[in-house]
Amino acid sequence: MFAMSKIVSNPSAVNPILKLALEIGPLALFFLTNARAGLFWATGVFMVAIIFSLSITWLLERRLPTLPLVTGIFVLIFGGLTLYLQDELFIKLKPTIVNTLFAVILLTGLLWGKSFLKSLMGTMFPMTDQGWRVLTLRWAMFFVVLAILNEIVWRNTSTDTWVSFKVFGIMPLTILFSILQLPAMNRHRLPEGKSEDKGGL
Repeated sequence: MFAMSKIVSNPSAVNPILKLALEIGPLALFFLTNARAGLFWATGVFMVAIIFSLSITWLLERRLPTLPLVTGIFVLIFGGLTLYLQDELFIKLKPTIVNTLFAVILLTGLLWGKSFLKSLMGTMFPMTDQGWRVLTLRWAMFFVVLAILNEIVWRNTSTDTWVSFKVFGIMPLTILFSILQLPAMNRHRLPEGKSEDKGGL
C-alpha cells in the first residue's frame, strides 16, 4: 500500500521490483484463477499466495510491515469464512472492512494528537509533525474513498467486474495516490540531522 513511499524513501532496501511483485502477485493470481475457476478457487489461491508473500517478506527483511500483515490476516479470516460457508459476501466485504478500519485507526490517532503513519514510516522519511498530520489525514480520507468504492462496485456489478476492480482499480489508484503525495512529503521533509517539528498546523 505504501510501496511507492518505501521505494522513494529507502532505495537501499529490498529490490523495489521484488517488493512490488510480492504485493501485486497475489492479486494477479486471484484475478487469473477467478477467470478460469471462479471466485471460491480464486479465494483459496489468494489465501495461499498471501501466506507465501508474507513468508518471503519475512525471510528478506526479518520483519513484517504492519499494513500488509493486517491485510493478510483479514484475507485469511474472510477468505476462510467465504470457503467454509460457500458465500461470496465475506471476501467482497473484506476491502470495505479493512479500509474502514485503517481510516478509523488513522483518524483516532489524529484525535489523540498522534500520527500512526509517523510511527510506521518516520524512520524511512523524516518529516515535520505538520507534514505527518497532513499525510495521515489524506490517507485516512483515501481509505474511506476505497471503502465506499468497494461497496458501490460489489453491490451493483457482477463478481467478475468486482474482481477486475479489485485488481485493476484499487492497486493503480493506490499507487497514483502515493505518487501524488510526494510533493507534500518533500515540502515537509526535515533537513538532515533534524528529528522534530517545533511548528504547528
